[in-house]
Amino acid sequence: MIENKSGLDTLLGKYRLPKTTFMFNSKTRTGQEESTLASSSIVGTGTVISGTIETSGDLRIDGTLKGNIISKGKLLIGPGGTVDGDIFCRLADILGQINGNIEVKDLLQLKGKAFVNGDITTAKLFIEETASFNGQCKMGASVVELKQELVAFAVNE
Repeated sequence: MIENKSGLDTLLGKYRLPKTTFMFNSKTRTGQEESTLASSSIVGTGTVISGTIETSGDLRIDGTLKGNIISKGKLLIGPGGTVDGDIFCRLADILGQINGNIEVKDLLQLKGKAFVNGDITTAKLFIEETASFNGQCKMGASVVELKQELVAFAVNE
């Protein structure tokens, strides 16, 4: 969170500068909305984590994760990031390497030199020509919804 303490907002009157800027989201929010937001997390370059990461906020990985990711927010795997495990999230931008299956509820983007070795299930998929993946791909909103219903059904039994 970056605070803008410029004296210009008094000079500009109704054209006030935003008070708060978020790392993964350019929109500004009031203090009440801020308290209900999930935080953003970063796994930095050179960091190695073993285990499952569960988050309701956004997550960026520039290091290495040996385990699964479960996120209700946006996931960004940086160019030097590596994940050896499965990924379940709402939105994902992949620029690094994934060895595992990916399930994205909305949009999955494979950019730059991204490499995915595993199956992909997503509603929407964007792949740049320099990115690649080995595995099967299932697309469409109904595929993601059907898979979630099957998981819920299996858990209830």
